[in-house]
Amino acid sequence: MPGSSPSPMALNIVSPTPSMFTKRKSQAPLTSAASYLSALSQADARARSSRTPTATPALSLSSSITSSSEDTVLHESDNDNADGLALPPRPPTSEQVFTTVHTEFGHCANDKYRMESKHIPGEVIPAHVEQDPPYYILLSTYISYLILIVIGHIRDFVGKRLSPKSYTHLLPRNGYAPLNSDFDSFYTRRLKTRMDDCFSQPITGVAGRTILLLDRISADYNQTHILTGSRTRALNISSYNYLGFAQARGGCADAVEESIRRYGISTCGARLEGGTSDLHAVTEGLVAEFLGMEDALISSMGFATNSAFIPALVGKGSLVISDELNHASIRFGTRLSGANIRTFKHNDMANLEALLREVISQGQPRTHRPWKKILVIVEGLFSMEGTLANLPDILKLKEKYKFYLFVDEAHSIGALGPHGRGIADYFGIDPRRIDILMGTFTKSFGAAGGYLAGNKTLIDRLRVHGHLGPYAEAMTPPVLTQVIASMASIMGIAIPNTPLDPSPAAIMQYQQQQVAPPMHPGPAPPTALPHWLTLPTHLASGAEGRERLMRLAFNARYLHRGLKKLGFITYGHHSSPIVPLLLFHPGKMCMFHRMMKDRQTPIVVVVVGYPATPLVTGRVRFCVSAAHTKEDVDMVLRACDEVGDVLDLKHGLPKRERWSVERVLESAVELAAA
Repeated sequence: MPGSSPSPMALNIVSPTPSMFTKRKSQAPLTSAASYLSALSQADARARSSRTPTATPALSLSSSITSSSEDTVLHESDNDNADGLALPPRPPTSEQVFTTVHTEFGHCANDKYRMESKHIPGEVIPAHVEQDPPYYILLSTYISYLILIVIGHIRDFVGKRLSPKSYTHLLPRNGYAPLNSDFDSFYTRRLKTRMDDCFSQPITGVAGRTILLLDRISADYNQTHILTGSRTRALNISSYNYLGFAQARGGCADAVEESIRRYGISTCGARLEGGTSDLHAVTEGLVAEFLGMEDALISSMGFATNSAFIPALVGKGSLVISDELNHASIRFGTRLSGANIRTFKHNDMANLEALLREVISQGQPRTHRPWKKILVIVEGLFSMEGTLANLPDILKLKEKYKFYLFVDEAHSIGALGPHGRGIADYFGIDPRRIDILMGTFTKSFGAAGGYLAGNKTLIDRLRVHGHLGPYAEAMTPPVLTQVIASMASIMGIAIPNTPLDPSPAAIMQYQQQQVAPPMHPGPAPPTALPHWLTLPTHLASGAEGRERLMRLAFNARYLHRGLKKLGFITYGHHSSPIVPLLLFHPGKMCMFHRMMKDRQTPIVVVVVGYPATPLVTGRVRFCVSAAHTKEDVDMVLRACDEVGDVLDLKHGLPKRERWSVERVLESAVELAAA
């Protein structure tokens, strides 16, 4: 806020150097879908004829160039800021030297663009409401799928007879049945392949604020892709990098380098068979400290954390009650467990309570014996909808009906709460009221793997009975160090105190303070970290971690509310870093992706459709990061405003109630605080 202390990322005083870069003039925007399709067709024809398309120059990784920022600069040609991503729009002042590379973590010293992520007591938790578009949008979407299916089957029928060589992999041959039948692969061949250029885009470098794409073309309608050898830097609004710790330089990266020198790359074994190092024990202790739980265990894969440990929690005679929109890893794990499974409507507490009353009163099928245990599983932040679990009401039901609660915090840990401790921190709830906390290190910590946390008795049992203990490779030392360094940066590291008074009473009091349980949420005690780990002051103090949390909260609220005011249909909670924008029509999914990527400043987005979503609710899913600046969010809003007009996507508000994009950008602080 104005008058507050300067940004922890603006540390030293240096003399300013004016920008040497000159931005090219933007090309005139295409005003209609017809003009865009015509230009796209011409460009595609040129690419197919020459096979050597014009390359977009790779942008510099440099940050704002100052005399003391040598470590954040790569010396490249002066014209590499052509699309405005390599350098901030406003050069740093003489009092600002940023410790991050601008392409990895954007430079923003304005304290107005900071907010705290927390639930205001008394505020109503919004229910998930599916807003329908006009009927002509729904009708055209269904007709599109119908045409796709009919034409696809006609092509298969004719093709098998006129061009059987193209279908040999789908037909029986030499007495062998096909591994993939034509019916099972129909959706993939006839829809996904048509828009495969929107998926599995190869990249190189750091997936930070920007991302470097490896350009590719296809001469056979996306059956295969050919890398052209050129690269394009784009604004990255698609990666899970909520706190911006996906960086190649800085204190965390330095710690990872040191861990490789000390431990190598891998422990070459499973956790129960010689693969456990002291780093694993340190990481599990720090995770438990971070979450406020008694104990924690870690695994090398987030998906496997659910799918392998849920069968160790429940089995035959148990009941799992799952939110209908829970992640596939939860569904897979519950099916493997052999437990009975019931689902309730997404975030509907009335439906959950009615289901609880029914299953408790009826007991197990046929025998009607009481359930051995009942486990309710929800996500803290739902990855495809952007909604938050109604944790306060779920805990009220837990007190009333005595079930166990499992909360998957894959997307909420690090991204929600004033201290980044997840959904319980966001609502100001004691995390130990939750029986099992699950999460991943992929989204907010710039690492990989997952964890489970709970009471020590439970965690000790899961170490032995979970499939990952004896069968999965242990997390590697570099990844463990990234988790430790980033988590300690969020928590801050406590400064050890020493008794000034040498008297026995003072020494005894000091010793009692050292063994007292730490307050939650609090800083990480130095004893919880490896003795060789040294973080820079701005990370060890927790100042930069707090700033990252506040930047993420502002960016998420600003983008969510800005899109609403522009007239789009969006889902999710305003504090969620996941912002889904509804596209509906399958053809608009690929067009939205291509139009965003083909802008003067390319923007990479993720489009999602069936079967990850219901058939008619295809969407683009924006993933906001603390690495983004306010100007980056402005750029996304401008792009969505233009593309939304071309593709007819603004069905959330009547035209008279929509704001202009300029009004949205000028009211950013007010919108985020609303």
